[in-house]
Amino acid sequence: MKPMNKTDPDNDSRRQFVKVCTTAAAAVAASPSLLAQASAPVRRYQRTRLVDSNGKPIKAASLTSGETYVFKYPFTETPCFLIDLGKPAAAAAKLDTVDGASYSWSGGVGKNRSLVAFSAICSHKLSHPARTISFINYQHQKVNFSDKNFKQQQKSQVIFCCSERSVYDPAQGARVLGGPAPQPLAAIALEVDSESDEIFATGTHGGEMFDAFFAKFGPRLMLEQGSSDVRVETGSVTELSTINEYSNALRSCG
Repeated sequence: MKPMNKTDPDNDSRRQFVKVCTTAAAAVAASPSLLAQASAPVRRYQRTRLVDSNGKPIKAASLTSGETYVFKYPFTETPCFLIDLGKPAAAAAKLDTVDGASYSWSGGVGKNRSLVAFSAICSHKLSHPARTISFINYQHQKVNFSDKNFKQQQKSQVIFCCSERSVYDPAQGARVLGGPAPQPLAAIALEVDSESDEIFATGTHGGEMFDAFFAKFGPRLMLEQGSSDVRVETGSVTELSTINEYSNALRSCG
């Protein structure tokens, strides 16, 4: 049997392995979100630049705090919200999908970490911004709603779906605050180029609703687009507009 000593390479390897495991365990204990990230990484789609109606890249600094912006991602017919909260949005340690899968949300991006994006498809009955009307919108000012315990609450900076009164907190990864929604809105992974200030969508976190969305609204989308192939991924660019430009009418939740 080989004696163990300080110069034994096998012994050194074992000590290094134990050290790495101990360090990793301490890191997870200090930040549980690391474990969630490891089990539920970002789903990567094409890296897509956000542009205006003229094809000019959107600059993060040009966005108005509190405004609701709409863009299509990761498919050409799936709407998303882009919001500058006007304050930093910290990472959410742990969120859960309706099937019990846990994931983490990395928080806001940009110079002030205030820029966030989420799928605009409500996780309850798939309400979403349409060209005719939108029943779901970001509310920058205070609104009244019932929480999960049916207690009246008042809060600003929420995403409110008027169809069934589901409320989400975009500063916490679109966590459900009230209403029948079974899970947070799927988060859109964003990047802001530190030099050009241009904005890119790169993937999603959390529970996607795209399969159910196309199954329910596919026939309508085919009529609107005049095509039987509506499940097309977004290309290298996607147009950004305000929700007032995107939808002809907004439903009030009052």
